[in-house]
Amino acid sequence: MKAAIQIGRFWGVSVGLHWSVLVIVALLMSGIGFGQLPVVAAGYAWWVYLVAGFVTALFVLASLLAHELAHALVARRTGQEVEGITLWMLGGLASLKGQARTPGAEFRVAAVGPATSLLVALVSGAALLLASMLDADPLVLGVLAYLAFINVVLGAFNLVPAAPLDGGRILRSALWAWWDDPHRATVWSTRIGRGFGFVLIALGVWSLFTGLVDGLWWSLIGLFIVTMASEEERQSTIGRMLEGLRVRDVMTPDPETVDGGLSVSSFLQDVALARRHSAFPLVDEDGVLQGMVTLARLKRVALGQRGSVALREVACEPKEIPLVQPDDPLADLLTRMNGCTDGRALVFEAERLVGIVSPTDISRAVSLQGLNTGRS
Repeated sequence: MKAAIQIGRFWGVSVGLHWSVLVIVALLMSGIGFGQLPVVAAGYAWWVYLVAGFVTALFVLASLLAHELAHALVARRTGQEVEGITLWMLGGLASLKGQARTPGAEFRVAAVGPATSLLVALVSGAALLLASMLDADPLVLGVLAYLAFINVVLGAFNLVPAAPLDGGRILRSALWAWWDDPHRATVWSTRIGRGFGFVLIALGVWSLFTGLVDGLWWSLIGLFIVTMASEEERQSTIGRMLEGLRVRDVMTPDPETVDGGLSVSSFLQDVALARRHSAFPLVDEDGVLQGMVTLARLKRVALGQRGSVALREVACEPKEIPLVQPDDPLADLLTRMNGCTDGRALVFEAERLVGIVSPTDISRAVSLQGLNTGRS
């Protein structure tokens, strides 16, 4: 998921907000400000409750950020690359490149998130106890109580042993250590995850029919879990099919490059029509990578602007392009081939562009491996 707004870097980890985070802020503001706080702290003006609800929502987002930062920092210590963190409507996502190298590393990365949430709950609870002893304003007590409660819920819910939740990762690490088979462990944890997701969807639908609006929320969470678990199992299955293959085995060597200063219209008329490819790396006169354009991205440029817009203005930036080396394991590339480049990755050797990998290359390799091994 691509963040709409980058808010900064924390301990070297990029953090961004998806536009849908406004939904959770609005729901928390209204639910806490007009639903819960007036019950525990009556007698304030409506705008005071609204401000208190907004402040509480910010604290909840900070709690989510702490949870995801813990994942990211421990993952980095275990050798995984961290692409960044995105906060969105259903919580937070720490984007990690590749998979954990050992069951122990997977366990540490997974367990630290819920542990952080429970620690925040403990600190909030201690602050609540201290504030109550000092006869603090009931509004302050209400905010601290909600913060402690929501972090207990966040920590406990994430410990459910169903992928992609943290508890599912913990289960996967245990099964991996037991069976010494990461793919088999992934299949079991993700199928349990799908089952749990379907239960949440059913619970949400039942709640909606009984008049509880919260049912929609549970259904959305369940749908997210089912989708993520299914994709995780699919990626693991493809990864198993590609075991033993290197990037050089499937890449298209010596990809055609174009000048980033070329206009979109000139490129489409003079270059794209004469080539069979749909993605082109952009380089300058010194051969330095400037980005990558795909035909899908160029469709977004209005017809009337294509003569004045240069390719580099609409290209994926170099930092958004997966870069690999010829001898890298092909399976490690799977989780990185998404987003801006429409599934492409560039292959460099000694700082020289030597190849490109596309989704078609991966699909062909999977098909051939299936024919050679009898797997499907």
